Amino acid sequence: MQNAKRVVALLAAATLATGSLVACGNDSGSSEGDAKGKVYFLNWKPESEETYKAIAKEYTEATGVEVKVQTAASGTYEQTLKSEVTKSSAPTLFQINGPVGLKSWQAYAADLSDAAFTKDLTDPGLALKGEDGKVYGVPLAVEGYGIIYNNAIMEKYFATAGAKATSMDEINGFDKLKEVADDMQAKKAELGIDGVFASTSLATGEGWRWQTHLMNLPVHFEYADDNVTDKDVITFKYNNEYKNLFDLYLTDSTVEKTLTPSKTVTDSMAEFATGKAAMVQNGNWAWSQIKDVEGNTVQEADIKFLPMYGGFPGEDKMGIAVGTEAFMAVNAKASEADQKATIDFVNWLFSDEKGKQHVTEELGFIAPFKSFGEAAPSDPLAKEIARYLSSDLTPVPWDFTTFPSQAFKDNLEQLLAQYASGNVSWDELVKSVNETWASEKAAVNG
Repeated sequence: MQNAKRVVALLAAATLATGSLVACGNDSGSSEGDAKGKVYFLNWKPESEETYKAIAKEYTEATGVEVKVQTAASGTYEQTLKSEVTKSSAPTLFQINGPVGLKSWQAYAADLSDAAFTKDLTDPGLALKGEDGKVYGVPLAVEGYGIIYNNAIMEKYFATAGAKATSMDEINGFDKLKEVADDMQAKKAELGIDGVFASTSLATGEGWRWQTHLMNLPVHFEYADDNVTDKDVITFKYNNEYKNLFDLYLTDSTVEKTLTPSKTVTDSMAEFATGKAAMVQNGNWAWSQIKDVEGNTVQEADIKFLPMYGGFPGEDKMGIAVGTEAFMAVNAKASEADQKATIDFVNWLFSDEKGKQHVTEELGFIAPFKSFGEAAPSDPLAKEIARYLSSDLTPVPWDFTTFPSQAFKDNLEQLLAQYASGNVSWDELVKSVNETWASEKAAVNG
């Protein structure tokens, strides 16, 4: 629970949630005479691409330093990074995905121990350190995720005859969530929705909400039972609790479960934004995916978070999942000029008044830097994170940063798609998850 306390302390200080600056490099291609250096930022969050490009343009116009932004397609970040890092003009700023990612990329990560933004962290313990004690990654983001719901639709349901609850306060565990969701699904025509939950995105590369974010819960509770922060072998002890919620997503849905292998996150968010679904699992970064959808009918005041109940132990005291996985790293193999230019750019973004304004108002981050003081995003989902963190509920830390590899997550994603299609049994899925975890951990550990 140390991680949970750290998250609470961090966000109580009104910090930042990004999780997207990323890049890496070999020889960045700058000539020795290019004293200004260049910045090449490989972004891993598609929803932030246009904002980052606008920020880069503004910075270049103000300083004369070229800032290039490239965005990896959803689910392809590691693959894109491996490809880009070998090029003569490689990324200078990249993303390390926690301690497992550091094992793969430490040779490319510069020591950031003395960088101004590192020293400005509200909690120095958030920095990603190597075994030598040096800082190789600094969090861009503290974020939160759970079940996002449209309160207007929920209030309409509570007013129906025979409703299984009278307010959201009564939904504090899986049994009540399922009872309400099942009843809402039966009344979907009356409520004017296609289903309670937006479609489960299981198209290739689109399953990160299930193979990472949802899978975080059973792994977290297994770790907690064993009083550890990582395991070389798991039993998937809480697979039934995972299955409870995943099955609910599939059955009380806008689409038949056999169609989910063709659905994307964009499809899912569009359904929620246009009022076709009452709920959708996602994080605070999804605000832009809601407000910018053509035909959006959801009012800001109606967008709320609910914890991801599946029948986990003590979940009536459980909050949403809060943490960080995106650690900024500067390419140690880039030229000295490019490394300096990159560090200067990050310092500007997180300390200059104009940069900080971009962070809170446009990127919508909850920043983990002292320079932000109490500045925080004004979007409804960021406000929801603050609401949960000020409550008596215990946030769930992001233990998925210890998952063995992308291959493990990709395998789970494929299994879930096959399960939804009726081609794989749940027992087969559990067996494969345990085997793949063990084999991938062994491969990572050498």
